[in-house]
Amino acid sequence: MTGRDILNMMKVKAGFGTSTPETGKGKGKISKHITHGFHLMKGKSGHPMEDYLVSEFKQEKDRELGLFAIFDGHLGHDVASYLQNHLFHNILKQHDFWTETENAVKRAYIETDEKILEQALELGRGGSTAVTAILIDGQKLVVGNVGDSRAVICEHGKARQLSVDHEPSKEKKSIERRGGFVSNIPGDVPRVDGQLAVARAFGDRSLKMHLSSEPDVFVEEVLHHTEFLILASDGIWKVMSNQEAVDSIRQIKDAQAAAKHLIEEAVSKKSKDDISCIVVRFQ
Repeated sequence: MTGRDILNMMKVKAGFGTSTPETGKGKGKISKHITHGFHLMKGKSGHPMEDYLVSEFKQEKDRELGLFAIFDGHLGHDVASYLQNHLFHNILKQHDFWTETENAVKRAYIETDEKILEQALELGRGGSTAVTAILIDGQKLVVGNVGDSRAVICEHGKARQLSVDHEPSKEKKSIERRGGFVSNIPGDVPRVDGQLAVARAFGDRSLKMHLSSEPDVFVEEVLHHTEFLILASDGIWKVMSNQEAVDSIRQIKDAQAAAKHLIEEAVSKKSKDDISCIVVRFQ
């Protein structure tokens, strides 16, 4: 990793949002054939950048972990920034992380949301979606998400989604059981209580009685035909299908260049959101 890449990583980890794209890349120290690259781009909105990410390898108890995440904030960036700094720490400190990883991730998501709600005066009324991927020893992939940021894996050139889009229309019954409602007014998409276009999120204290922060979690083995993984905020998925995203970068071997290209492709298709993207290449 170059000095410039390290500087960019530090800026992203510190949560600086600027009008210029942030970018960087790295690779595993043990699994040296696995590379990752990330790119962020500010959208057309007038508010500061609200996307944050984590993209790094670290050693933990003689094991190698790849930690990758997209946090797409709304009504402010404070919750997304908090997740960037705390969610993986909370996952890894779970007593059963190594033995019951799926349960550990689910519990850590909910516990982290409780901490966010306790600090609502400091963190504000906003919230954030999240998609996280933990790569264990280059062989096991654990993906969790709340909201509409996605994880998509490419195998033999075919896209397969490893996350769930938590849309209010799909979870209308559970929202209504909590005392909320789903409405297309105002706007043109279903929203929880007419306000939020996702049914699960961190934060959002004023809506929390009607929202869930429980993630869907998927555990996958990385096999010889596993080519790459994409994590990205909904600024990409609003204008591209999973297969279109995979097709657009399959021939780009540099993970950082692939992440950058995917964002540029979304912008060319008139995406106006903040966009963040991570690509992890296994081959």
